Amino acid sequence: MSAYVISEVEMRDPDGFEAYRALAAKTIARYGGRYLVRGGKVDLAEGNLPPKAIVIVEFESMARLKEWYASPDYAEALKIRAGALERRLLFVEGVPEM
Repeated sequence: MSAYVISEVEMRDPDGFEAYRALAAKTIARYGGRYLVRGGKVDLAEGNLPPKAIVIVEFESMARLKEWYASPDYAEALKIRAGALERRLLFVEGVPEM
C-alpha cells in the first residue's frame, strides 16, 4: 500500500532552502519516492490559517518511506533543513488497492 509524506513548509533561508530541496530530491528518488505536489499555488478553501507551501511525496509503502526518512542520505538534508525552513511533517498511509 502506498504511503505519503505531506509537508507544510515555510521558508526561513532561501539559499539553505534550495540546498535542502536539491539534496532531499536526490534522496527521495534514491528510495523510489516521487513528488505529487511540490510547492504549487495553494488556495485556502476552508479554515482560517494562511496557506503555506505544500509538498506531497508518494512512496511504495510506509516501510520504504520510513527507511528513506531514517537513512544516512536524508540525515544530511535534515542538517540543512534545521535552519532553512520550518515545517509540519505527516506520514499518511494510502488507500488499500482493491
